[in-house]
Amino acid sequence: MRNTKVLLFLGILLGSLVITGFAYFIQPAFLQFLNAEPLQVKDQASVSGRINDCQSNMEISDAVKQWCEPMAKQALNTQLDTMLLAALITVESGGQPDALSSSGAVGLMQVMPRDGIASQFQCSNGPCFAKRPSITELLDSDFNIQYGSQLLAGLVNQYDGDIREALKSYGPHDRGYQYADLVLSVYQDYTK
Repeated sequence: MRNTKVLLFLGILLGSLVITGFAYFIQPAFLQFLNAEPLQVKDQASVSGRINDCQSNMEISDAVKQWCEPMAKQALNTQLDTMLLAALITVESGGQPDALSSSGAVGLMQVMPRDGIASQFQCSNGPCFAKRPSITELLDSDFNIQYGSQLLAGLVNQYDGDIREALKSYGPHDRGYQYADLVLSVYQDYTK
């Protein structure tokens, strides 16, 4: 009887630790990936340096440079390079915040929304982008950069830090590595 109580106590303790671990470590990262909670910039000095690096880069067009501040903030929050985000925005929209692709992608980072043309894309479990933001939300430039950066960071984590694989998944599925290599080529130009 005493051994049963000890085992029951240990089982409850272990279960509590697992639940606490989920709540403390896993849940916040998961919520950030789903954009449930905005990320907060913790180091303003690092943001200022990233903004200056972006704005002084002669390779980046003025259309993209106007987004240096939100790119720098999200790069710091997601542990991505500001120049990578600048390269992605260059390839995706050329810095045009109201860019709309023929497949339905929206904004600076060309994120597929839940509505519009993109709502017609069907996956095995229903609409592919049902949990994505709306077109209206994605036309907000700061939100678009935040969401797109978090999406890319999640893919980088999913592919164990392999940026090329992450970009392949981020971009149009019919372009694969061609898209990834284009973004990486622009990124290389920005980091010379």
